[in-house]
Amino acid sequence: MSAKLAVWNTLPEAQAASVLLAFCASRKWARCLAHARPLEGRGSLLRAAERCWADLAEVDWLESIAGHPEIGASRVVGLEAREQSGVQTASADTLTALDRANREYRDRFGWTFLVCARGKTAEEMLSLCRERLHNEPRNELRVAAEEQKKITRLRLEDWLA
Repeated sequence: MSAKLAVWNTLPEAQAASVLLAFCASRKWARCLAHARPLEGRGSLLRAAERCWADLAEVDWLESIAGHPEIGASRVVGLEAREQSGVQTASADTLTALDRANREYRDRFGWTFLVCARGKTAEEMLSLCRERLHNEPRNELRVAAEEQKKITRLRLEDWLA
């Protein structure tokens, strides 16, 4: 068991849930996972996180998505900046196009375009945003939720590393 997980297991439940909000902004998911403690290791944490995610409703997905800055936004710092590192070397034209695509996406769906950005270039993210603009809203929400699930898992794995 990692030292972080051992310490987290001993926190009061509300504090443990608060820690999890850095990984996923769904309060229901964070409370569920904090309630599942104690967790014995990486595998049990990831399985519990999956079970908690499976219990979320669309409103919880939207809450988790709302916790993300737009891809390529200038205010991105810390964890999100590392995850979106592919935009750091993008051309001005690509960043302008990404900004436009983000706005079109938000106008169409009402939430921030979300993609698991790790390892993707700005051009790849732009292409994905443009492709997903053609999805039906309910389908797109499921796609965005799956991306959130991937991001959350990677963040939990990084936390334990």
